[in-house]
Amino acid sequence: MTARRIIDAHHHVWDLAVRPQPWITGEALAPLARSFSAEDLAAEARRAGVAATVVVQTVCVPEETPELLALAAGNDMVSGVVGWTDLTAPDVADVIAALREQPGGDRLVGIRHQVQEEPDLNWLLRPDVQRGLTAVAEAGLAYDLVVKPHQMAAAADAAARLTGLTFVLDHLGKPPIATGLLAPWASDLRRLAALPNTVCKLSGMVTEAAPGAWRIQDLKPYADVALDAFGPHRLLFGSDWPVCTLRAGYTEVVEIVDGLIDALGPGEKEAVFHRNAMRVYEL
Repeated sequence: MTARRIIDAHHHVWDLAVRPQPWITGEALAPLARSFSAEDLAAEARRAGVAATVVVQTVCVPEETPELLALAAGNDMVSGVVGWTDLTAPDVADVIAALREQPGGDRLVGIRHQVQEEPDLNWLLRPDVQRGLTAVAEAGLAYDLVVKPHQMAAAADAAARLTGLTFVLDHLGKPPIATGLLAPWASDLRRLAALPNTVCKLSGMVTEAAPGAWRIQDLKPYADVALDAFGPHRLLFGSDWPVCTLRAGYTEVVEIVDGLIDALGPGEKEAVFHRNAMRVYEL
């Protein structure tokens, strides 16, 4: 590992005693059907050289974000929270303001919604959603995009309309790594990357690879497209822990991303692993 300081810009925590995670279904996701805490992560993260993290919402319920903010307030490692609020609510701006008044509210750095689960292909372009996204921008927060490849075009249209909002693409837009196909994902990603108010997380790649005997070389074509499209100063490292544990351990994920950007110079690697997250999320 060549980077001296690392910020993990994307991980999760959940406590099944507090609420279920409805997305954890089926045999493939069965290892995730338990609670994962910040304490579980801390030792692994420190061994990997991670100095700070950004915790990201997992369920679209209003109770989770205050819990994550309280977690950040009492945890030296968690420097930022990407939470959830109903973007379609008429009082979305007031809700965001109220979140910032809660314990840990100064750690709120972004908002996310599970767009990948929305049946409406153009959900991000709906007038009520656009109004909500405008409120996110006016609050000075970023907006994390969790979309699938078929939703990338709408994401690009949304980013083009809202030039004052930074859109953070999670997991490279979930490319079809298991199939080895680049099209049409690559062209849609390049369209999004052409907009200056967009950045991308080098995260979630291992879980898009085929189960079993996948190799780092399977990930490289997709990481190369993202690097070429966004450049090293608009890419952020994220572990996607604990979801990543379905394919690789925490330290292994850090080393994989380090290997995928091995051709970069030290300053560019520092940008991917540290400085870009500091800038994008104003940590």
